[in-house]
Amino acid sequence: MSEYKKNSLSLTGAVAMGTGVMIGAGIFALLGQVAELSGEYFAYAFILGGIISGFSAYSYIKMSNAYPSAGGIAMYLQKAYGKGTITAAASLLMAFSMIINESLVARTFGSYTLQLFDAGERSFWVPALGVGLLITAFVVNILGNKAIGKISLYMAALKIGGLIIFAAGALWASGVDLDAAVPSEERKNSIVDYVAALALSILAYKGFTTITNSGSEIEKPHKNVSRAIVISLSTCVVIYFLVALAVGSNLSITQIIEAKDYSLAEAARPLFGDFGLIFTVGIAIIATVSGVIASIFAVSRMTGMLTDMHLIPHSHLGMSGTIQRHMLIYIVVIAIILTIFFDLSRIASLGAIFYLVMDIIVHVGVLRYLRKEVKAKSAILITAIILDVVVLLAFLIVKSQTDIFIIYVAVPSIILIFIAEFFFLKNRFDEGEADMHSHE
Repeated sequence: MSEYKKNSLSLTGAVAMGTGVMIGAGIFALLGQVAELSGEYFAYAFILGGIISGFSAYSYIKMSNAYPSAGGIAMYLQKAYGKGTITAAASLLMAFSMIINESLVARTFGSYTLQLFDAGERSFWVPALGVGLLITAFVVNILGNKAIGKISLYMAALKIGGLIIFAAGALWASGVDLDAAVPSEERKNSIVDYVAALALSILAYKGFTTITNSGSEIEKPHKNVSRAIVISLSTCVVIYFLVALAVGSNLSITQIIEAKDYSLAEAARPLFGDFGLIFTVGIAIIATVSGVIASIFAVSRMTGMLTDMHLIPHSHLGMSGTIQRHMLIYIVVIAIILTIFFDLSRIASLGAIFYLVMDIIVHVGVLRYLRKEVKAKSAILITAIILDVVVLLAFLIVKSQTDIFIIYVAVPSIILIFIAEFFFLKNRFDEGEADMHSHE
C-alpha cells in the first residue's frame, strides 16, 4: 500500500500525536463532565482513569510489538477474530469513537474561543467555530505525515508547557495545599456515579490508540510504538491530575459544573485576571487544534486500511485521489454533522460507550486467541476486561437515569453496525470481492 509511508513518524512525533489527541479531548473537554459525576474528588478520577487505560494499553502494546501496522486496531482484530463481522464491526466502533472525539474537541474549541468575546454560552458560534476547525484540520492533513508530525510536535510542547504553568500558578496561589485543591463543598454522589465518571476519564486517554493506528509509519515500530504509548499516557496522567487540582483550588464543584464546557477558562478568571483568561484560552485553542489534526490523521489511516482489507464498503463518488483522501472527506463530514447537532455532554457519552465496547472486544480477542503468540499475561488481560465492563455498566446505568436519549442512540447504533457488517461481508462472499470496490 503505497499511501502508507514507512518511517515517516519519529518517536517524538508519535508521542506528540498521541498527547495531542489526549490533551485536546481530555482535560479541556472532559474535566467539567467528570466533575459533574464524581464530585469533589474529580481530580483523582483522572488518576484512576489513567490506571485503567494502562491496563487497556497492555493489549495494544503487546499486539503492536508483534504486528506493527498502519491499520493498527483493525489488523489486531483480524489477527484475533479473522476477516469477519466482529473484526469489521469493532474496527468501525473504534473509527466512529475517534470521529466522535473530533466533534467533541471541535465544540470544545468553540466554547473556549468564545470566552474571549461576549457571545453567550449557547451561541451558534460554538458549532460554527467547531466546523471551521474541522475544515482547517482537513486541509492540514492533505499536506501529509511530515507536516502533521512537525505541527503536532510544536503544539504538544506549547500546550504541555502552558498547562504546567497554569497548574503551577493555581497551586502556588492556593499555598501548594493539596487539601485546599480539593473542593470542600459536599455533593451526594453515589458509588455508581463515581465509577461512571471513570468512563469519561478513560475517554480522555483513548488518544493513545492513534499511535497504534499509525504503527508501520513510525520509525522502528516494534520498539517505538510501545514506547510512544507509555510516554504519552504517563505524561497525560501527570498533567491531568495537576490541572484538575488547579481548577479545584479556585472553583467550587458547583462553579465547575456550571462552566463545564470551559472550566479551565473559568478557573483562570479569579486567578490571573484577563491575562490569565487569554493565556488559558490560547492553550485550549492550541490543544484542540492539534488534537483534531492528529485524530483525523489517525482515523483516516485506519479507515483506509479497513477499505484495503475489504471490511467496509467504499465509493469514490466521482472523486479523484487516493482512498485515504476520500476517507478524510467522509470523516470530516460526519464530524461536522455531530458538531452541529450534539452538545458536548452527549458527544462525550456516545464516544465513551463506543470506545469501551470496542476495547472489551480487543481484550477478549487477545485473551482467547493470541495470548501465547504475543506473550501476554492472562491476569492483566482479565483485569482489563473486568475494569472496562464494570465502568461501562455503571455509565449505562447513570445515563439511563439522567439522559436516556444517549442509550437510545448508542445501543441501536452498535447493533446496526454489527448487522450492517454481517450482511455486507455475507454479500461480498456471495458475489465475490471483485465487485466490492465501487467507482460511482
